[in-house]
Amino acid sequence: MTTATISTSTAASRALFDRARAVTPGGVNSPVRAFNAVGGTPRFITSASGAWLTDADGNDYVDLICSWGPMLLGHAHPEVQAQVMAAVARGTSYGTPTQPEVELAEEIVARTPVERVRFVSSGTEATMSAIRLARGATGRDLVVKFAGCYHGHVDPLLAEAGSGVATLAVPGTSGVPASSAAETLVLPYNDRDAVRAAFAAHGPRIACLITEATPGNMGVVPPEPGFNAFLAETCRTHGALFISDEVMTGFRATAQGGWGLDGAVECWVPDLMTFGKVMGGGFPAAAFGGRSDLMAHLAPEGPVYQAGTLSGNPVATTAGLATLRLATPEVYAHLDATATTIRDAVAEHLGAAGVPHTVQTAGTMFSVFFTGGPVRDFATASRTDTRAYAAFFHSMLDQGVYLPPSAYEAWFVSAAHDDRAVSTIIDALPAAAAAAATAGGR
Repeated sequence: MTTATISTSTAASRALFDRARAVTPGGVNSPVRAFNAVGGTPRFITSASGAWLTDADGNDYVDLICSWGPMLLGHAHPEVQAQVMAAVARGTSYGTPTQPEVELAEEIVARTPVERVRFVSSGTEATMSAIRLARGATGRDLVVKFAGCYHGHVDPLLAEAGSGVATLAVPGTSGVPASSAAETLVLPYNDRDAVRAAFAAHGPRIACLITEATPGNMGVVPPEPGFNAFLAETCRTHGALFISDEVMTGFRATAQGGWGLDGAVECWVPDLMTFGKVMGGGFPAAAFGGRSDLMAHLAPEGPVYQAGTLSGNPVATTAGLATLRLATPEVYAHLDATATTIRDAVAEHLGAAGVPHTVQTAGTMFSVFFTGGPVRDFATASRTDTRAYAAFFHSMLDQGVYLPPSAYEAWFVSAAHDDRAVSTIIDALPAAAAAAATAGGR
């Protein structure tokens, strides 16, 4: 079977990459974009519409990263664009309270178990601030996290992180003071015995335990049944706070985020939550929130200081509010159906080609691990065959499908992924699976 490929021209992207490397470390502003893990020239995207990206050479790609999650409705959604342009026309930043930030906070509170919310400008800021608040509220210093969970580039949280850190094999604590790293306990994910032992040994010092609601930064690794409820109860027993990081899963995995997958069913509630990506509608925006009594520790009500010039920016909060209001049950049903179709097709073709693989899901998110499963923690995720994935990635790219340029990431679809987009993905799979089979095992 002969598979058509798109134009192989990357001259414009290569020229831009050369210019970028002269003025930017690695030529990129976030490491995974450099294609180091898969090789080749990173594509410089000039525009996007619906489910499609267009690069500087005029090549079109079906997008399966969706800006790493935020583009729930697809790129350049006309209603979101209209509201954003109207907001820009009124001014881009005031440094004052605004109505859109109040309305977006109300929307978040309505969808999740948090009672009050504070806006920031990035997911890293959200987790950093939540941990500061936890330390301030408890009077303790020690933080517990899980290997493979990424919570932004905060010093104490880069210990054994996933995402780009796993992809690039960067030492988790490079550039981080030993005194900061010493305040973090790193445990294997889905390991209840390790959690019990950590709290037995250090319980009175532990301010908080932070985990992704469903980890997606080592690939999608769902919590085992009851695991999040166990974490919440363990923290409560020892007087620590349970922080559920929903920067990735918030309003993406389900309408209620990752909490909607198990929290509502198992009846557990985190003390604090962090949000980002979808709630910004493609703009730099994030938030953290929780119980009213805990949030009251924040300035100006309490002694824990946190501030930001662009926090609650009126353009960003307008985009996020428009996105959430347009994210109807029908949108989530479409995302579920589309994700199911794609992941089933990927599994079928990799299986037919004899490529070891595991497909794991969290609501509308999913990952394809190039290793046998199940994948339950960072150690098992790390067995993925990165050479096979790189070959698969480039075959898909050459056929007009843009996958995450890393074997340790989630795949995302949008409401704009229609029959044409899905057909383009499925038609590319036989050749990509064959390429993975040839490259794998070395």
